[in-house]
Amino acid sequence: MVDRNRDMRNVTGMTLITPVILSGGSGTRLWPMSTPDQPKQFLPLTAEQTMFQLTAMRVTDKARFAPPIIVANRRHAPMIVEQLAGIGTHAAAIILEPCARNTAPAIALAALEAGPDAVLLVMPSDHVITDEAAFHAAIAAALPQVEAGWLATFGIAPTGPETGYGYIRVGDAIGTDVHRVAQFREKPDLASATAMLETHDHVWNGGIFLFRSADYLAALAQHAPAILAASHDAMAHAQRDGALLHPQETAFAASPSESIDYAVMEKADRVAVVPVSMGWSDVGSWDALFELGAKDASNNSVHGNVRLLSGSGNLIRSDGIRISASGVDDLIIIANGNDIMILPRGQSQDVKKFGD
Repeated sequence: MVDRNRDMRNVTGMTLITPVILSGGSGTRLWPMSTPDQPKQFLPLTAEQTMFQLTAMRVTDKARFAPPIIVANRRHAPMIVEQLAGIGTHAAAIILEPCARNTAPAIALAALEAGPDAVLLVMPSDHVITDEAAFHAAIAAALPQVEAGWLATFGIAPTGPETGYGYIRVGDAIGTDVHRVAQFREKPDLASATAMLETHDHVWNGGIFLFRSADYLAALAQHAPAILAASHDAMAHAQRDGALLHPQETAFAASPSESIDYAVMEKADRVAVVPVSMGWSDVGSWDALFELGAKDASNNSVHGNVRLLSGSGNLIRSDGIRISASGVDDLIIIANGNDIMILPRGQSQDVKKFGD
């Protein structure tokens, strides 16, 4: 266990924040490049580094952040160790889930490991943030409320009426750039999303959180006690191998499978939101990746073993076999191993229809 008696402040008296990087996702929406053995967070989709590495690199300032706690699928342990070493950093602990139980139990494991006084910055491992200065400013804005016992989330300034994200209605100000959450909203239809944007008081729910371990665990005790009990039992009987931590499988499997939003954030009383525009994307589809990527003069995004003679508006990637194309427009063409996928741009949600 992380030393619960360690000084959680740096030499200037600022609170040290413990990053918690959630890396249990399978990335099925980016098949065939993303697979169960190597899901999207471990791929270099938006830069030379993988998305997991980029997430870890955002919180390497030792004046502000303690070493991270990683919560991940146990099959990915070697990849995590290798990728952290590749950016010259290490984790305080790598908690290897014996089975998937969604984000609320995963975060409970990290909170129990970090100790009650730790301030946790919970982040998915597969999101893009292009304006890191804005991200860090939002963290600083939320910290006084978090130290006063609030659970904080970060609301992404919407750029359009997206139907693929949950929304947060922003309530009264409780601090500088910090507001009480008035309401969480599920993923809306287009008409509802458009109406919410017209009110100018809704933000996207980006799934990034800041709170003290003790406050999160207390909220679980009140609103989802079965999750807390299972997580506590799993950690109490965990096996340790250096930084690798294996929660007890039978105990953890007994936990309900619930998201942090459903289990805690939508039910707790003191929940804050910091609206922020920070160049965020969850890279949830090939269409989203096309929008993020660099383009040539014909608006093509081409990566890997590809020869494109003519065409415009295409996303073409290959990690192996050569893709040769000419005279094609607005297509998504992805090749990985023995799998090749071809879709019109704008229809990348159809990936889920292919299965394995």
